[in-house]
Amino acid sequence: MAAKLGPDGDDLSENHEINVTPFIDVMLVLLIIFMVAAPLATVDVPVDLPASTAQPQPRPDKPLFLTVKSDLTLDLGEQPVPRDALASALDGVTNGDHEQRVFLRADKAVSYGDLMDVMNALRNAGYLKVALVGLDGAPAAR
Repeated sequence: MAAKLGPDGDDLSENHEINVTPFIDVMLVLLIIFMVAAPLATVDVPVDLPASTAQPQPRPDKPLFLTVKSDLTLDLGEQPVPRDALASALDGVTNGDHEQRVFLRADKAVSYGDLMDVMNALRNAGYLKVALVGLDGAPAAR
């Protein structure tokens, strides 16, 4: 509590005002911390995607990404998964929901045959809804 001294110096009265300046300073510092930390919190698997001219579709709330990297290793979401355990890993993530769409990303260096092998593994696991992911790009010159 703060006290004010009156003109005569003997009478003390209470000051009922709250000093909010320290609170505002702390909030501004927290805001700056979150603005710097938020972009760093998004972790993604590095993959060089090819460009696509297809119309973008709305993205679901929690997409299920399967990534084929240039060395032909697979990542389900952010976790590496062996090719022979792909079906069980997909069932674990989707809780056996074979109707869930799987978004397939592949590096430019991955050959068409290797990509088809992954798509066949998805089909054999019972996941028939597969969406191919690419970067937005300009139409190719013919």
